[in-house]
Amino acid sequence: MKAIVYRRYGSPDVLHLEEVETPTPHDDEVLVRTRAASINSWDYDLLRGARGFTRMSGLFRPRNPILGTDVAGRVEAVGSSVNRLQPGDEVFGEVSKRFVSLGWGGLAEFVSVRESSMLSKPSDMTFEQAAAIPQVGALAMAGLRHGGGIQPGQKVLVNGAGGGVGTFAVQIAKHHGAEVTGVDSPEKLDMLRSIGADHVIDYTQEDFTRNWQRYDLIIDVAAYGSTFDYKRALAPGGTYGVIGGSQPRFFQTMFLGRFISLLSSKKMGTVVAKPNEGLDHILELFAEGVVKPVIDRTYPLSETADAFRYFGEGRVQGKIVITI
Repeated sequence: MKAIVYRRYGSPDVLHLEEVETPTPHDDEVLVRTRAASINSWDYDLLRGARGFTRMSGLFRPRNPILGTDVAGRVEAVGSSVNRLQPGDEVFGEVSKRFVSLGWGGLAEFVSVRESSMLSKPSDMTFEQAAAIPQVGALAMAGLRHGGGIQPGQKVLVNGAGGGVGTFAVQIAKHHGAEVTGVDSPEKLDMLRSIGADHVIDYTQEDFTRNWQRYDLIIDVAAYGSTFDYKRALAPGGTYGVIGGSQPRFFQTMFLGRFISLLSSKKMGTVVAKPNEGLDHILELFAEGVVKPVIDRTYPLSETADAFRYFGEGRVQGKIVITI
């Protein structure tokens, strides 16, 4: 099968289209013929061998040479203990097995994954749309639930709203009656308005932590400011959850957030999600026509390196999808 392979950390130049052996599913796995996959920040960090969590995938070189954790496709074969799925089923999901193993492999013509990692793809959803959902959808749901669930009339701010996680968080929060503010670069603001944001902030012109507005929930996908700055932007009883951005800021919130939460009415912490967690609700909202994935560009598998180059520019609106 054809796959995008990298055997050392670096720029997108280290990605190559190669012929590799087609995987054989284990007893609890299904073999999926991949029709589409999407790029996440984790993939970009793994490619570069960024410091921190991503080095758990291999200290000096990648342990798994094929990136891609979000896939959509059709089941080709099943293991002996598989009982829910069968060949021909259209499926999608996040294929990572567990945090330490970082079981990627979606940027290939076939991927072998646990049956439990796959959800049934709705017939009215394209493979490209399905591939754009799993990881960012789960994180968006976890962020929105971080404050105990969205209530009508709450003020919700999404920092880094124009990416994959943010575009889902904006749409879902708006559907549940929140007053939503999206923060991102100027070229993404019109898109944010189009998906339901009530207010938008150009972060290059305005610091939302200093404009005297207070929010009941802040979902931070692009954390670069101080934890104490974000605390100032919370309303009494408000909640701040960090998902992405600067690793030092992430760890700062992880540790300082505990003390702030103990000593004040404001709750601050990190947001994590299990693979595919909460996607059932996104599927319901998709069926109602309320939420849809925002896809900026699609690239064929052979042009995956170009897709990563564009991702690295920070201009992506929603998701980038690789078609296979």
